[in-house]
Amino acid sequence: MSDELEPDVPHRSVRSADAEMRPLTLSEQIVEALAAGRNKRVRKLLHRMHPAKIAALLERLSPVQRISLWQQIGGTVEQRVLGHLSTELRPTLMHESREDSEADAAPAPPSPQGEAPEDAKSELQDVREALEAGKLKRVGKLLHRMHPAKVAGLLEALPPAERSQAWSMVETERAGRVLSFLHDEISTALAQELDLDDLIAAVHPLELDDLVDLIQTLPTELGSRLVLSTTGARREQLESMLSYPEESAGGLMNADAIEVRADVKAGTVLRYLRLLETLPPQTDMLMVVDRKGHYQGALRLSALVTANLDTRVEDLMQTEIAGIQVDTDSREVARLFQDLDLMSAPVVDGEGRLIGRITVDDVVDLIREDSERAVMQMAGLDDEADMFAPVLVSARRRALWLGINLLTAFLAAWVIGQFQGTLEQLVALAVLMPIVASMGGIAGSQTLTLVIRGLALKQVQKGNIRILLNREVGVSILNGLLWALVVAALAVVWFGDWGIGGVIAAAILLNLLCAALAGLAIPLILERMGIDPALAGSVILTTVTDVVGFFAFLGLATVLLL
Repeated sequence: MSDELEPDVPHRSVRSADAEMRPLTLSEQIVEALAAGRNKRVRKLLHRMHPAKIAALLERLSPVQRISLWQQIGGTVEQRVLGHLSTELRPTLMHESREDSEADAAPAPPSPQGEAPEDAKSELQDVREALEAGKLKRVGKLLHRMHPAKVAGLLEALPPAERSQAWSMVETERAGRVLSFLHDEISTALAQELDLDDLIAAVHPLELDDLVDLIQTLPTELGSRLVLSTTGARREQLESMLSYPEESAGGLMNADAIEVRADVKAGTVLRYLRLLETLPPQTDMLMVVDRKGHYQGALRLSALVTANLDTRVEDLMQTEIAGIQVDTDSREVARLFQDLDLMSAPVVDGEGRLIGRITVDDVVDLIREDSERAVMQMAGLDDEADMFAPVLVSARRRALWLGINLLTAFLAAWVIGQFQGTLEQLVALAVLMPIVASMGGIAGSQTLTLVIRGLALKQVQKGNIRILLNREVGVSILNGLLWALVVAALAVVWFGDWGIGGVIAAAILLNLLCAALAGLAIPLILERMGIDPALAGSVILTTVTDVVGFFAFLGLATVLLL
């Protein structure tokens, strides 16, 4: 069958009714993929066409389609296609190529003297300008020069429509690495934009731990297809790693540990390492195991390369580097790496058999993710959410915490309402009232943050809670006395009323003491209930300090001044 579009329907991207049962030609598939914005598929199909066929297709397309298709034709094929074009069309497309080449060769504008160049900003601007101009070849060249982590950061900084266009220009062989650096929500969305074959090809080069992380974010059916696309030992390792909880040592580990035996000589180990094409990333030690695979110790490469060739591994290995149990919580793993300054660590099962290793790069990622999560959750936001998510989705996510905050605000307003008569008689109270609540809120937040950090680092435990309580009460009393006197003096100077000064001083002291108690108790209670203190602690604390502050200030004013 001819590989050209029918002359009477040169621009159609779907099959007509009378051709419903006829398979699409290669040219029709290209036009259809082009109309759907599936640029990776367009490039894949173009690789199967002769340059003369591509030229014939370009001749038949509309001007807009023609330019779009030309942007997908690689530089190696470009000149061959130009040779088959008509004399009328060739200058137009040559001009397009010349513009792309000139833009690519143009030097970056010099930075003002004394200022550092803003690489990320200029790259984002360059990509957006190229997208707006429809210069997708230019976008592809810009992305090709960037590290996959920088490509991921740039994609997250683009709104969805532009993100999809830029994503379509990322080479399939680099797409998997880019996906591994993206936040879950964006990674899932972009992975689903790929054809299954392209997705499989993209994730094939990934290390197993990165592939496990990606599969765990994808819909179950798509993740299962990726698992089924692997074979042999890699598939067995992948299924084993997926069986462990994501927030555990098993979820962090990689199955690429190099194992050696204790009874072999250093020279034998070195010869074995030379037979390997490459060492796994972050390899600073080899794992010593017995015949049944039980972990015995670690052999550091630094000790191996400096040892006598006849020295046995058992005389060089370090037995104090203990294996991490596969079900150990990931945060505990991060603490071990931090405390022991580890670059990698062995992971063992319940019987002490070596099943993998954890490397520092994964631990750094974990620490960064935990930090981002804590900051975002304090505002009631999802750390994996897309910054450019649809308005309705973002509004729904934020509505819950706005509603909770509204309820707490009404509670504080209700307390104020109980003292309406007092406020009507002493207007000065309304002026000074926010000071009491604000001081309590800041003091409580300081204690809350300290305790949440202590809980995360396991520094706050049952045995030292009373000591911490006494400390925080002492700090709150000292600060309370200091700032109560300062605010009282300012109130007396402002309103000329010693009574108001005394009331606000007493209210601040009481509120700071209550804030310290609440800042300590709230995260402990929330953790006991299985609720993340970083997520709900600040909302509850603000309610407590506002209610107590208003009640103490207005209550004392009602009793003492009226």
